[in-house]
Amino acid sequence: MINPEAKLVENLFDAKLEQKPTRDGFGTGTVEAGKVDENVLVLCADLSESTRAEWFQKEFPDRFIEMGIAEQNMAATAAGFALAGKVPFMASYAAFSPGRNYEQIRTTIALNKMNVKICGMHAGVSVGPDGATHQMLEDIGLMRMLPGMTVIAPADAEEARKAVVAAAKTSTPVYLRFGRAGTPVFTTPETPFTIGKALTLWESEHLQPKITILATGAMAYQALVAARALEVDGIGSIVSSVPTVKPLDKETIIAAAKRTSRVVTIEEHQAAGGFGSAVAEMLSEDYPVPVTRIGIPDVFGQSGEPDELLTHYGLSSVHIEEVVRKLLNVPL
Repeated sequence: MINPEAKLVENLFDAKLEQKPTRDGFGTGTVEAGKVDENVLVLCADLSESTRAEWFQKEFPDRFIEMGIAEQNMAATAAGFALAGKVPFMASYAAFSPGRNYEQIRTTIALNKMNVKICGMHAGVSVGPDGATHQMLEDIGLMRMLPGMTVIAPADAEEARKAVVAAAKTSTPVYLRFGRAGTPVFTTPETPFTIGKALTLWESEHLQPKITILATGAMAYQALVAARALEVDGIGSIVSSVPTVKPLDKETIIAAAKRTSRVVTIEEHQAAGGFGSAVAEMLSEDYPVPVTRIGIPDVFGQSGEPDELLTHYGLSSVHIEEVVRKLLNVPL
């Protein structure tokens, strides 16, 4: 059943559920944060419309900096603003930031513990027809390896707004990951969000949970749909959304793993080095259980509609169901 503490929308599985890209949450979140704190700035690399940075620009033109096609300069400039006491959010496609300016992020921001919020847009396969060059599938791995870097992948546009507002209140580097394709908005303004905390979305009430499904980003909704289908077939599960990839919510993840003894992770990212790897690393040291990672299987992306690509790469709810059924047929 749906966890009532998650406070999700009432029509959770309605085909007409509102669809918004998580990048919209960046736009609304920066405006909200900017109204609270005049030190909040937004820098953009010639992509203000598609990143939704223009929403902040229209509200606070004097606090918006257009950097042009210069992601490396943008990272260094943002570090300078942070050094002067500002709270800069820097926005570009994830393929370019952190894809192109990783060294500047590493050296000028992370190494110096600068209070910069790096916002990677159009991450995952949600870019669709733009193809492999723009489908950034390695960013979580790159950013979570940087010492002191917080990494957040919001589940929907509403959670993205909350993540931006929360990030603005921190004093350390944060990487926020956003998508372009519209995805179901299944959380509400009352749904809890705290950096570093996972949220249990679903827990079988009358069935013994046999599997823990952990999802980050927009894959959380796919995991919910899979859990409902599994429940109909008598397979109990626990589903947790894990927006904060670093630091992981060890307490929640380990508690679920202890109850089910099997864990599946799902992410719109390379299976290697990302969210699933972070979970597997943590559990191998703290509570070893079998972990199956669902993600992009060591290939680059390709052109296609977002839904087609989710199906092609095995990221749909149907594929999650298939993986779970196969796992439960393998003795522990």
